[in-house]
Amino acid sequence: MTQNKIEIALFQPDIAGNVGTIMRMCACLDVKLHIIEPCGFVFDMQKIRKSALDYIDHVQLSRHKNFDSFYAQQVQKQQKRLVLLTTKAQENCYQFKFQKSDILLLGRESAGVPDEVFAQSHEHIKIDMQNNMRSLNVAICAAMITGEALRQTIS
Repeated sequence: MTQNKIEIALFQPDIAGNVGTIMRMCACLDVKLHIIEPCGFVFDMQKIRKSALDYIDHVQLSRHKNFDSFYAQQVQKQQKRLVLLTTKAQENCYQFKFQKSDILLLGRESAGVPDEVFAQSHEHIKIDMQNNMRSLNVAICAAMITGEALRQTIS
């Protein structure tokens, strides 16, 4: 069954606190969250709960052993568009037209995504940085882009 609402996928996240913060946001906005492993930390719900609090009990969470299994099950089988948030994109997120079935993919805090994941993503978008700044925290990016995607797609 294809869910007709924006989803988020985290590619091999490095920081448990960011995962918890994103989980909390997903619970509050009723957005499904995918964790593509391996994580850069031991996936311990107690550590994650420190930032997710009791919201962790309300998040729709799917964990995937690797990108290939995530891609086969969630993108190809469900016929969804994979939208990568990356500093290497040309298109500004606020000019981008989101679709209800998009999966927003965020890379590792330390390294983004490898070239093969970049190549398999259907679209690439970025948040324009001012004053030659490099990047925002991944949880902040997730919130900004999810808000814009939901604004465009919720009818």
